[in-house]
Amino acid sequence: MADPRQDPGDSRDSTSGTGLLYQLRLFFIALQFFTRLPIPRWVGFQPEWLQRCTRYFPLVGWIVAWVCALVYLLAVQFWPHLLAVLLSTAVGIWLTGAFHEDGFADVCDGLGGAVGRERALEIMRDSRLGSYGVIGIVLLLALKVAALNALLPLQVLAVLGMAHPVSRWLATCLIWRMDYVREQGKAKPLAQHLHGGEFLLASLCAALPVIGVWALGLMSWQRIVVGVLLAALAAVWLAQRFQQRLGGYTGDCLGAVQQMSEAAFYLGALATLPGWWTA
Repeated sequence: MADPRQDPGDSRDSTSGTGLLYQLRLFFIALQFFTRLPIPRWVGFQPEWLQRCTRYFPLVGWIVAWVCALVYLLAVQFWPHLLAVLLSTAVGIWLTGAFHEDGFADVCDGLGGAVGRERALEIMRDSRLGSYGVIGIVLLLALKVAALNALLPLQVLAVLGMAHPVSRWLATCLIWRMDYVREQGKAKPLAQHLHGGEFLLASLCAALPVIGVWALGLMSWQRIVVGVLLAALAAVWLAQRFQQRLGGYTGDCLGAVQQMSEAAFYLGALATLPGWWTA
């Protein structure tokens, strides 16, 4: 029997890796790392939890998606569709602290010019934003807002619910298959190759919202497939670029994959499909 005097933050249950409390702690650590949301004090902290919490990155996408969807759903009752989309997008950026957007902009700066590996890594570490970063993030946000604005209200909710977990799962794929190239960095604690079971859990967290949207009939399976396919193609293309230019990935690369694949998912869900595909 467990000692009732044991501190909830005690690390003695943190090494089992299987208990429900341990898994719950990992989720809260991931939520704290990737968003601004507060977590309960009883969660505590151990460095090894941060190394193992990546499995719940797609599940954090659920929370971000729900918040963005709720803001959109409330805003569209009072204001035009475009304004509701803008407010939802703004809240999503605030909720994540522009964590992923900042990574995308840094990647645009680092890989935008014809520079070598070390110089690219140096530019990406620089807190200042260059021309490539400014142009890239403005175009990306405009693309996402325009795509969401072109969807019907129920489709916006469905796409938000799928794109956020799927894009974060695709970023997790880099951690699973690629090497972290910095000696130090914000993502260094997360840069532990996932075990098969951990990656399977992350995949399940990403797949469930997609299955749910399809089962509820909120969007046709063809549009869902195209959205997932375009998101995956964007992630694969970026991963190849990272491998060629950097020899692996950095934390900024994870943010770039999340942002690009999210936007690609929106475009896929919005695409006008040929008659032979929809028949």
